[in-house]
Amino acid sequence: MLPLGAWLDHPQYGRGRVTGHNDTRYICVFPGLGLREFDSHEPGVKPAPAPPQGDPLKTALREVLDDYGFGGAAELLPRFAGGELIVRPGKEGTKEQRFPVDALFHKVVMVRDRLRVLEQKINGHDKLSDAEKVELQQYVTRCYGSLTSFNVLFRREEDKFHGSGA
Repeated sequence: MLPLGAWLDHPQYGRGRVTGHNDTRYICVFPGLGLREFDSHEPGVKPAPAPPQGDPLKTALREVLDDYGFGGAAELLPRFAGGELIVRPGKEGTKEQRFPVDALFHKVVMVRDRLRVLEQKINGHDKLSDAEKVELQQYVTRCYGSLTSFNVLFRREEDKFHGSGA
């Protein structure tokens, strides 16, 4: 088994990073796809070199988010994998737009993770009063509530958005 943090090539998903494993399965994150779990002995799965170093600030931020469990661990409900979102305009003669559901899901998870980081920054801010923190926290909670329509895409209940109920 490859250690946590190692890179590998998968014949279907491409290059990914090992985020978890047991005796027979890997859990890896693949850029643009998110987390995937698969058998460690699948044909074509092999170790890969780390990609060239990109923006060091982005790399550090990703590592911190991964360390605190905000690294995009949410999973798409399997029935939507490979699906398409079709947007049909109401005006005749205009072209419909198609988007992969996987890409939409990735963007929604990114928004969720950024809201979580914002919550942490608000709660840890030393110059905000408690009243200001509560006010900003309520605003973030209302943002979560506005995103509950996307809950249909999430596989696990604990990954879904929860608003204030108001």
